[in-house]
Amino acid sequence: MKENALRFRKQLVNAPYIHPDGRKVEGRIEVRTSPVTGRTSRIAFNRAKEKEAGTDRLPDPPPDAAHTAACPFCPPQLYTRTPRLVPSHFPRDRMVEGESVLFPNLYPYGRYSAVSIFDRRHFVEIGTASLKSYTNCFINCARYLKILHQKEGQAGYMAITQNHLPSAGGSLVHPHLQVHADTVATNYHRFLKHRCTDYHQGTGRHLFSDYLTHEIEKGGRYIGKTGRWHWMAAFAPEGFYEIWAILPGVFSLPGLNRDAWQDLAGGVLNTQRYYRSLYRNGYNLGLLGQEGGKPGLELRVVIMARSNYAAWVRNDHTGFEVMLGDMTTFTTPEDTARQAKVFWNR
Repeated sequence: MKENALRFRKQLVNAPYIHPDGRKVEGRIEVRTSPVTGRTSRIAFNRAKEKEAGTDRLPDPPPDAAHTAACPFCPPQLYTRTPRLVPSHFPRDRMVEGESVLFPNLYPYGRYSAVSIFDRRHFVEIGTASLKSYTNCFINCARYLKILHQKEGQAGYMAITQNHLPSAGGSLVHPHLQVHADTVATNYHRFLKHRCTDYHQGTGRHLFSDYLTHEIEKGGRYIGKTGRWHWMAAFAPEGFYEIWAILPGVFSLPGLNRDAWQDLAGGVLNTQRYYRSLYRNGYNLGLLGQEGGKPGLELRVVIMARSNYAAWVRNDHTGFEVMLGDMTTFTTPEDTARQAKVFWNR
């Protein structure tokens, strides 16, 4: 791989048409190529002017926001309607850290698939969770992954994810994270492993560290820091208002200490407050890790807003995304960073 392999490419596309009022108009679309994945995404500037239903205020709480008796994650159902950890690996049925309770996913996605609750409340609106609750939940996930790595080192493909509300894929509104460890790589694990290895072999450096250095130097998409985590708007977003956090030079997900998890939780809450200011109530979060292997995968968190969970709200994936494979957003990453910085400077 050549020295200049990390390229931040943009291409402007003009779309001519005659406006209903008779004017000749050229719509502007910018195509960006991700220096990490090589995938393209599009920014349709004209659509930023559209009035999107359901985003003029924060939507009302979900219809089942008060239905605690039917929720398996709420007391007292929590210890009777959720699965238990296997005794061969774990000393207790469930793992507890503060208010966080972790147990196996009743509908697993891989060899080890668990759920970590971070609040006893059944519904927590975006941007209102406590720093302590998120920190404890992350720590619970990390302890789970550390035990698995010690007991079964082959399950090295790890992830912590979140689906906040059904519009983001969540099946229950009770706040929780998902945690995964598998022997079989996901597409993103496999791709990033190869990409990071190729980049390191070609340059002697690490992909995400170089990406971060570029973004700090350019400044237009860089947002700020929480501890050692650096936050920025994604150059070629594959989701609306997509924000990344990079922890340069750190490769072990279960090896992070409490301070690192607390700093990450602080940035996640900053991002949530930013989304709340946009009247968005759904989002996804993903943190991938891979234990073992060289040169290793530096830790990066990806967060993106999703369609609001409210009646008559348009989905954020259309036929263009699903069938053609290019995500199209309406706001530039530079504007996303400018708007989000407010929530890091408080």
